[in-house]
Amino acid sequence: MNISVVIPLLNEQDSLKELYDWIAKVMQSNRFSYEIIFIDDGSTDDSWLTIMQLSQMDENVKGIRFLKNFGKSQALHAGFSKAQGDVVITMDADLQDNPDEIPELYNMIIVEKYDLVSGWKKKRYDSIISKNIPSKLFNWAARRTSGVKLNDFNCGLKAYDNKVVKNIEVSGEMHRYIPVLAKNAGFTNIGEKVVKHQARKYGETKFGMDRFINGFLDLITIWFISRFGKRPMHLFGALGVLMFGIGLAFSIYLGIDKLFLNPSGRLITQRPQFYIAMSTMIIGTQFFVAGFLGEIILRTKENKQRYLIKQELNL
Repeated sequence: MNISVVIPLLNEQDSLKELYDWIAKVMQSNRFSYEIIFIDDGSTDDSWLTIMQLSQMDENVKGIRFLKNFGKSQALHAGFSKAQGDVVITMDADLQDNPDEIPELYNMIIVEKYDLVSGWKKKRYDSIISKNIPSKLFNWAARRTSGVKLNDFNCGLKAYDNKVVKNIEVSGEMHRYIPVLAKNAGFTNIGEKVVKHQARKYGETKFGMDRFINGFLDLITIWFISRFGKRPMHLFGALGVLMFGIGLAFSIYLGIDKLFLNPSGRLITQRPQFYIAMSTMIIGTQFFVAGFLGEIILRTKENKQRYLIKQELNL
């Protein structure tokens, strides 16, 4: 199979039929063998009913229905686990991503041998204040922190070699950072393509300003995981040594001063250096304990299912 199109969605019943028609037209005109996997992330409208109807019309349409809303990352993970195409295309269900981009994205993976190609919505039709400016700041921070030189981490339109989606773990809210996850897994040939951005035709966005706050917090998380996720003691141990060393140095200074330099001076407990020494040594010990606990958790953790599937179609 040439292409798997993975589409996570939440309450997008009005756009699904139009999106399906558009994708099917592109696939058939280019003679691709394909599948379209819709992942219903706990919709409360008739999205699942529409997916069922489309799957009855076309066996290339497949569906996964979550028991409740688990989030876009979990939806993508479920879609990736089922995808069979040589190239996996992800896009949003709100018609803001253009299916006409699919053939060129496919060629960039197959012919140009990219591991991953991310779309760049260079010209956007979103609000400048609430989306464009925060998005630019977010992407700047993501580039500086991750080392992945992309202009638009948030673009839902991406293409992957099948090997990539089968070897990365998308969890929490990490869908924004799939290129970073791919790089950390060893897939370093990452490209970018300017894509057309469509104005939203139906409904309203499911993401508010809080996604940028969460995005920055996730950025810190993925920075930590990418560098110390398999060796937490390296970070916490280093901080522990630093803090304990500061406390030990103050303790030695206080001891020498009290025993040899100024025996008749103030009591040690009346000097601020005593409390600095005590606090930093305690904090250093706590860092060591945190590192040990991190190592223990890492070695004993079990991979638990992060979502529950209620129903599947054509899978």
